[in-house]
Amino acid sequence: MSFIFADTHCHFDFPPFTGTEAESLRLAAESGVHQIIVPAVTAGRFQGILSLAKQFSQLHAALGLHPLYIAQHRDADLDLLDSLLSHRDSRVVAVGEIGLDLYMEEPRFEQQQRLLKAQFALAKREALPVILHSRRSHDRLAAMLRQAKLPATGVVHGFAGSLSQAQAFIKLGYAIGVGGTISYERAQKTRQVMAQLPLSSLLLETDAPDMPLQGFQGQPNRPERAATVFDVLCELRSEAPEQIAQALLSNTRRVFNLPAFFSSPLL
Repeated sequence: MSFIFADTHCHFDFPPFTGTEAESLRLAAESGVHQIIVPAVTAGRFQGILSLAKQFSQLHAALGLHPLYIAQHRDADLDLLDSLLSHRDSRVVAVGEIGLDLYMEEPRFEQQQRLLKAQFALAKREALPVILHSRRSHDRLAAMLRQAKLPATGVVHGFAGSLSQAQAFIKLGYAIGVGGTISYERAQKTRQVMAQLPLSSLLLETDAPDMPLQGFQGQPNRPERAATVFDVLCELRSEAPEQIAQALLSNTRRVFNLPAFFSSPLL
């Protein structure tokens, strides 16, 4: 039985997809990946992502300022984000990729937190979900989310924290992004977390072209490999593949307020 997937986190505006969008989307569809959410990282990429989402019906846009690029962001970038969200195109489904990162050199953490609070305010005003980046910052991010009380919540993407940290996010209403990390046998902690969390809290993602899967190290990750992440998730969990696929798709529609993608026996 073939399943329908959504890649809820793919940087489709970067190489190797640039200039090969139609072929890349065809390959994704052949693996069952029919919808892709493309999060921004800098203001300079906003218009490109919006153009892609308008050109290809499979793509949805998320606009935000990524913490890894904190040294590049300017006040004018936040003003642009404010304007684009307040007059947003229907293809914009989230504020992202935003968050906190304490793994990078020179994190400028106070600046990161100020920028995140400002973007939380925009997400709250527009009742949009957020796509959250978090490295070595789960507890601090959870505390900020408790304070922000965002109405549409969102997803903690590429999660690799502890079970208790994941449960803290879920208690706040946030989904957890499941990606290629679980394809590595050595990632036992993350594999065990994804096996134990409520199925209703999981979303499928690749983070392509980043986060390559086991067996594809050194190669750009691709959205069609969301199907491989799904296969590994099925190995880790006790539910039937049909139930897992249905839940992942339903969760995606709920978190991002998307219509049903296709008529399917799964839906």
